[in-house]
Amino acid sequence: MEDLNAILAPGMLVRHPECPEWGVGQVQSNIGRRVTVNFREQGKVVIDSARVALIPVFDGS
Repeated sequence: MEDLNAILAPGMLVRHPECPEWGVGQVQSNIGRRVTVNFREQGKVVIDSARVALIPVFDGS
């Protein structure tokens, strides 16, 4: 399976598909398989992109 998180760049907004209560997060970095995201309700989280496909958010909500 292709890593869809590879398109994520710093500043992009995303949601975690298994943790909707975290709200929208902003990508801080995307290095290798590690995507660091700062979520509104959870804070900074490092995501293993081989395990979780983050959902891009284009409307800011």
